[in-house]
Amino acid sequence: MAENRDHGAVHTGRALVLHPVIANGKPTHEPAACLDEAVGLAQAIDLDVIHSQIIRAGRIRPSTFFGKGAVARFAALIEADNIDLVVVDAALAPIQQRNLERAWKSKVIDRTGLILEIFGARARTREGSMQVELAALSYQRSRLVRSWTHLERQRGGFGFLGGPGESQLEIDRRLIGERIARLRRDLSDVKRTRALHRQARRRVPFPIVAMVGYTNAGKSTLFNRLTQADVLAKDMLFATLDPTMRSLDLPSGRTIVLSDTVGFISNLPTQLVAAFRATLEEVVEADIVLHVRDIAHPESESQKREVEAILAELGLAHARPLEVLNKLDLLDPEARAQTLNRAARSEDMVAVSAISGEGCEALLRALDHRLSESRHVVDIEVSLADGAALAWLYRHGEILERHDEGMLAHLVVALDADDEAQFRSRFQGRRP
Repeated sequence: MAENRDHGAVHTGRALVLHPVIANGKPTHEPAACLDEAVGLAQAIDLDVIHSQIIRAGRIRPSTFFGKGAVARFAALIEADNIDLVVVDAALAPIQQRNLERAWKSKVIDRTGLILEIFGARARTREGSMQVELAALSYQRSRLVRSWTHLERQRGGFGFLGGPGESQLEIDRRLIGERIARLRRDLSDVKRTRALHRQARRRVPFPIVAMVGYTNAGKSTLFNRLTQADVLAKDMLFATLDPTMRSLDLPSGRTIVLSDTVGFISNLPTQLVAAFRATLEEVVEADIVLHVRDIAHPESESQKREVEAILAELGLAHARPLEVLNKLDLLDPEARAQTLNRAARSEDMVAVSAISGEGCEALLRALDHRLSESRHVVDIEVSLADGAALAWLYRHGEILERHDEGMLAHLVVALDADDEAQFRSRFQGRRP
């Protein structure tokens, strides 16, 4: 039985963050930016990062990932600085993780374990928690280390940073398998419920606009600015993990539903992408995808490519996102002018500052324009006695002109093709 621990606090301590660069590898990001991101991930769960370093290696050692010299060198540093936890910003095999822990006499987690720990701490809804737990258990099953401490912890997270000693680590594969099977059944139920919710929204067919972007691009801050909501928005990686939806009125009067989703990140664990399919369905179902970018970030272009790659995995490779160049307020005057000019030349790009609100009205107008592209203008006559038909047109279309003559209303309406067919079937196929 596991020893009794105080799970009300975060047992993290002093951390060392290492970003490996392998000589024959093909890095897609600058190593310094990768290290900064890894440190940000560690700090997102209140780790006290004492030291961080890029470590270059000729090849990956099967037993310890790093060479003997590097392992010995960091063992001395870990002991001298009283390091409790080492974060290796790469994917470690289970044997590599265990051997490094023995050599360094310190807990070791890889990038996948760290992201799962963050997701476990941040998820708030039942669905989000189940999705993260499913990914965490799949990860744990391959290692058979760290016991079921995540079921006891008060703060969330999955116990990769704490937990009982090695003698207590007797995880039963059957128990994990049973729990995974139950979670998958429960998530299927949640998925069906979400599908019903989407059907309900389609009956009052407000267009869905899903915000995506690299983590910490400012999506939640922009979401709050546009909807006057109070979603958690911090300068922190993965501040948002559960999708939040709010209605929003555009300048034309048309109502949309805006969805804020989890941020994407490079090298997102495969099992985590799979576990979050249900959440990301909001993106797949969206009428418009808003790709929010931190235009002031030095790796903004490579972050854009990472997001596009994940969208492609979701089957949205041919989607035409509306690109939102966020954080104008952080640019110097020259870069700011260049960004504004760049956005002005494109119909698929808007420059904004979610903090100051600059550009947000232009963004709403761009959404209006994008939605109107799929509409065509039709002339419709409706009896003034048919209030239901008139109300339906005002709710689903954009009334461009109207004049009443006798008992008839003559309307020029912008409608989606599906809405026009539905209107004619519902109202013009019967007598008013």
